[in-house]
Amino acid sequence: MTRQAIHPSGAPRPLAPYSPAIRAGDTVWCSGQIALDPATGQIVGATAAEQARQALRNLEAVLAAADCTFGDVVRCTVYLKDMNDYAAVNAVYAEFVTDPAPARVAVEVSRLPKDALVEIDAVAWKPANA
Repeated sequence: MTRQAIHPSGAPRPLAPYSPAIRAGDTVWCSGQIALDPATGQIVGATAAEQARQALRNLEAVLAAADCTFGDVVRCTVYLKDMNDYAAVNAVYAEFVTDPAPARVAVEVSRLPKDALVEIDAVAWKPANA
């Protein structure tokens, strides 16, 4: 099995030495996305809901570069600065995922890159030749 790095043009550049996604066989492993504006590299949004929307847009761009959509996502992790934002982030998340919704974990963390309020990663499954 080969590993192929995915570098989308419509998503923010990585903040460290990692690939935005790696395709390994039929699985696409997407790195966590925060609410960075792809053009400026600055955080977008003051609330967790606003930041979740931008993080999901960034994740959508990463998925598209791997020829995937949220319909191909089988697993997500949502990292929250404050678990009190859980409902607000879920409302935004529901706008992006399709039924059946992916398996998911949501955890509260002490700090995220650039002091973001939300980070979201994903694993998608789609045969490379489909």
